[in-house]
Amino acid sequence: MPRGFYKHKLLLDENMPSRHYFPRLNHLFDVKHIAVDLKKGSIRDELVYEEAVKLHRLVVTFNDDDFKPLAEKSKATGIIAVSDHVPNEQIDKKLTALLIKSNAHALQGKFTSLTGETTF
Repeated sequence: MPRGFYKHKLLLDENMPSRHYFPRLNHLFDVKHIAVDLKKGSIRDELVYEEAVKLHRLVVTFNDDDFKPLAEKSKATGIIAVSDHVPNEQIDKKLTALLIKSNAHALQGKFTSLTGETTF
């Protein structure tokens, strides 16, 4: 672990595979799936975001268009968008790498695109 490692808390959106498909991520960080783990499937994106705010978790989603406008509403969460064209193994590696190099507040209140790792 790098010095100053922060164990981020993540909330996988319903459109994402279960956390078990991301072994590195699941091992290093506190990962929950909105439908599988929290039993809150089929809820609107705004409610997923509100749940993430309440639980202080970063949202990980394929649905960047709907979540991007929500990103700056709260500093208690942030949005990480990943491409649904990337295999789960690559998502696992890239997301883990992003989080390892990010401190506790680096992604809060922001929209981050994993493919280009652009933060707005």
